[in-house]
Formats: sequence, structure tokens, C-alpha cells
Amino acid sequence: MSLKPNLKLIAANAVLFGSLLAALACAPTPAHAERLKDLASIGGVRQNQLSGYGLVVGLDGTGDQTTQTPFTVQAIMSMLQQKGVSLPAGTQLQLKNVAAVMVTTSLPAFAQPGQNIDVTVSSMGNAKSLRGGTLLMTPLQGADGQVYAMAQGNVLVGGAGAAAGGASTQVNQLAVGRISAGATVERAVASSLGADNQIKLELNSADFATASRVVEAVNDKFGPGIATALDGRVIRVRVPSSSDQRVSFLGILENMDVKPAEAAAKVILNARTGSIVMNRAVTLDTCAISHGNLSVTIGADTQVSQPPAGSRGATAITQNPSVSVKKDAGKVIMLNGGASLAEVVKAMNAIGATPQDLLSILQALKAAGSLRAELEII
Repeated sequence: MSLKPNLKLIAANAVLFGSLLAALACAPTPAHAERLKDLASIGGVRQNQLSGYGLVVGLDGTGDQTTQTPFTVQAIMSMLQQKGVSLPAGTQLQLKNVAAVMVTTSLPAFAQPGQNIDVTVSSMGNAKSLRGGTLLMTPLQGADGQVYAMAQGNVLVGGAGAAAGGASTQVNQLAVGRISAGATVERAVASSLGADNQIKLELNSADFATASRVVEAVNDKFGPGIATALDGRVIRVRVPSSSDQRVSFLGILENMDVKPAEAAAKVILNARTGSIVMNRAVTLDTCAISHGNLSVTIGADTQVSQPPAGSRGATAITQNPSVSVKKDAGKVIMLNGGASLAEVVKAMNAIGATPQDLLSILQALKAAGSLRAELEII
């Protein structure tokens, strides 16, 4: 029995495998069911942003230059006065181990006093690094001006830096750090969850078909009349009056599987980076696309004319402008009506279009009415 490979069999298998991959790539993607918690959120269950102004001390000479950051000096003097330390009038503080910072965090939904949350500490002045510093007690306020948490602790900076002999190197950002469990919640946000024995489900994206499917799925599981669609985004759901039963009901509700409606055809263009993203619902009407490069070069040939020796003439400088136009060979691609995203991308690659060229091509297709998609430029 020969152990040599059968080259014809291998080639046939390779062709069969390639055809299978092509068929799978062209096959329509079935709509998968998603959990309701991934499609919608419960009205009123949200985070709240908090921020505060504080001081980081204990830096190794990498703090703010107080001559250029007067707010750091003012904060230090105010803190010392609160601690009972009086400074003589006209005192000029020259500190290098202190930095003024902004402390930010998000207060989770249903957070209660005594719970700990993480905070981010960011330099406000010209501090070189917050590495090794300690954040002093900082009140964190909400949009209403009320204090909801107090932050304090050692700042952890993920970067590193070194300098010697005029040379320096730095890895990552040194002016921003984080304190794990660095803030303690002092005030809870009032919640109206379940008021009037009802909640509101808010879809992440407004879609009447998806809202209708959610209402149908909820009513099929819990009974008719439990869910009612108010519009294409908000769905009102009746919940039990008991808090224990309500929590159990919402847990089951969030983990229900719902098949969302097909997403609307959309093309996102980023004019700054040239990136383009299209979903699989994007199609084209019958159209022809032409692509060619036209380059215009304008130059000037400078010539110097010297007068003969002994003459009274002056040196003359003249410029002879030159203009040249070069046009590369263009290509025309014909696309039949109903072309899919794969055919669109294949056609664009065939004519050698760059992302910047695609920006203009897609805009022209939209203006001509051939692009069956919403065009959004960011």
C-alpha cells in the first residue's frame, strides 16, 4: 500500500472546501433571539455621575508647580484653615508634592450608604505624575449639588516614567490614576421603581416591529394585557405589588428571549479617519460606478541670466511655470439591482477605491438614489 499523498484527491477536497466556505458566506444570517435585557433597559434603573475637586499629596516632587497653578495653593490654604492651621498673611507656598485633581465616578443604581465604589483621579494642573500619591478626603457631588459619596485612598497609576541627563521616557498616562473601592456612598438616590404597579421598558433603539414583538412575547408568557406598547421605544409592563414578587418578575422578564426585527440599512462614514461601516441590510439599485485618478502638477523652472563681464547690466531671474496633467486609467463597474453588501464591497475593491474614495462614491450613490440605506456621516 502506497503512503504517497493523492494530489488529485487533495485538490478536489480543497475545491469542495472552498465552495462550502463561499456558500456559507453567501447564506443569509438567521435572526437570533436575544435576551430582553440586551434589547431594553428598565426606566429609572440607571447610573448617576458624580465628581469632586480634591488634592493628592505625598508625591515625589512630581506635583503641581504652584506658581503656575494658583488654585492648588488656594485649596491647600483653605484645607489648612479647616484643620486649624493659620498661615501668616502674604505667605508664598512652594510645594512640589501636592497636585489638584478632579475625582469622578458613577453611582450605580440602588446603591446604599456604606457601599464602596471605584473612582478615577485626574490631574488638573501641570503635575508630572500622580504615582505614589494619596487622595485626601474629597466629597463627590451629583448634578443637583448634593454630596452622595466621599473619596479617599492611595492612587494607583498604571504608567511609569523616568528621566536622566536630559533624556526621558514614559509608558502610559501618569496624570490619571484609579482607586479601587476608593469612595463610600453616603446618600442613596430615591427610586420610583414599580410605582403604580408598573414599569417602563425602554428599547435601546426605537423600532416599532421590535416593540411589537416584545409585547407579544411578554403577553404570551405572563398573560394578556401585561405589556402595552406606548410607542416605538417605550413599553409599559404591569408588575406585582409585592417587592419580593416584583424582583422575581423582573428577573424572569429580563432573561426572556425575543427576536428583534431586522435592523434598518445604514452606512456610517467617519470623515476624519476614513472608516466606513455598513450592515448586511445595505443594498444597491442598478447603477454604474466609475473610478479614476486625475493628478495636476504645477511647478516653476527658475532660470538666472548673468550679464557679460564689464557691462552695466543686472542679474535677471526668470521663472517659467509648468503645468502637467496626468490621468490614470479609470474603470466602470456595473451592479445589478438588489446587490448585497458582499457584492458592494467586492465591486469597490475591484476598482481600487480607497476609504476616502468610498466616502465620495457612497455620497454620490445616495444622491443618485441608488443606495438603499441611510447615510450617516460622523
